[in-house]
Amino acid sequence: MMRVVFLLLILLAADEVSLDKVCSYQDVLDHLNLTADNSVFKMTRPVLDHTHRTTVKLEIILYAILAVIEKTQTFIPFVWAMMVWDNERIRWDPAQFCGITRISVPLDILWKPDLFIYEMVQKDDSPPNQYALLHHDGTLLYDQAMKVVSTCKMDVHKFPFDIQSCTITFSSVIHSVEEVHLIPFSNTSRATQFSMDVLKTQGEWEFLNLSVISTNFTMDRTWDQLIYTFTVKRRPLLHITNFLLPILFFLCLDLASFFIADHRGEKLGFKVTVLLAISVLLLILNDILPSTSNETPLIATYCIVIFALMLLSLLETILVTYLMEKDSENMVGWGNTLVDRQENVKRRSNDDLKGEDKRQCFSSCICKVSDNRKPHELLSVSEEVNNGVQTGDSHVLLLILEELKEVQKTLSVHLSCRVEGGKCAQWATRINIAFFYFYICTVCLFLPFIFLKWTS
Repeated sequence: MMRVVFLLLILLAADEVSLDKVCSYQDVLDHLNLTADNSVFKMTRPVLDHTHRTTVKLEIILYAILAVIEKTQTFIPFVWAMMVWDNERIRWDPAQFCGITRISVPLDILWKPDLFIYEMVQKDDSPPNQYALLHHDGTLLYDQAMKVVSTCKMDVHKFPFDIQSCTITFSSVIHSVEEVHLIPFSNTSRATQFSMDVLKTQGEWEFLNLSVISTNFTMDRTWDQLIYTFTVKRRPLLHITNFLLPILFFLCLDLASFFIADHRGEKLGFKVTVLLAISVLLLILNDILPSTSNETPLIATYCIVIFALMLLSLLETILVTYLMEKDSENMVGWGNTLVDRQENVKRRSNDDLKGEDKRQCFSSCICKVSDNRKPHELLSVSEEVNNGVQTGDSHVLLLILEELKEVQKTLSVHLSCRVEGGKCAQWATRINIAFFYFYICTVCLFLPFIFLKWTS
């Protein structure tokens, strides 16, 4: 009886030991013979029949938009990529290993898809993930966060109100579609939603959409491709405040310069200063936009038209200033001629007045001498004096008449010159008014048109 009880206690202890069985991940690896020295799992594509295709599921999620460089047409996103594929050589029963369904293994002891990105122009410098997650049914999951420096064909026609679409294309290097089949893990809407949920930084750009399509590429063989398209929109506030508004303000200053007097030099100097300021902004624009583009950017048209209007305004100011200066020179010449004529008349009148004084003095001398002469001698002398005085007076009158005629001629020339000068001033005023209305009409038509083109 004691022996039976003892045997029952031994059996119960054995059952407790079997219930408390301890398993490790190494037991699974030893069962699979998955070691670094075993090259069976990494040398060839992991299929038992070579006609079987390896299906690779790929998922891309956008973490951050690091940069979009228009000058070099480079798109730099930070993405999280996940690949899932099947290894037919690896299987185990979780019940034999304490319910272990997955383990992490070094990636360098396993075969992995040879995927690459067509648009990548610089090697990824982010630290690689060294491990993959292996499931009991042979499914492998590998994820990697990476910085992608890729080329992107950009359309800057509507800069800074542009929307850019940049693509990242995944494909196998050597395995054709008969060997490796690429399919997206999520559809477009799910990929977009996942990206919006985990997106950390956007900077100048606003993320709109992430679409994925599957296609084929055929040359001597056919390869599967997955094309992920990132659609981003530029936030234009910085460029509006730093570029578009200053140019618009300079245009308003140029319009306000029409109220500066034309006969002064300040107007011309002011317009030249505004034109130089626009030239500096155009140099800044040249550093922003790429050198090659299918269409002329609207911002370049905006700047060129405003620059051309200011240049025409400067030329118009030069023409009006020239007409005003010509009018001023004519007025100065007329004034100098009139002054010369007046000085000449005054000088000749003074000479005649001196001659008249001499004649009066001579007559008074004759009157003093006449007291000692007889009456008939005085009569003859007085007649001679009167004749001489009358002859001198007529000569003075003739001289005055000649001078008056010369003054009349001078005044007529002066009046004609003034009329000509008035015509120059009138033409300058008409040109100024006509160009001002032309300027206003052009600006009122051009600005709404260019902004409608930008926002449409």
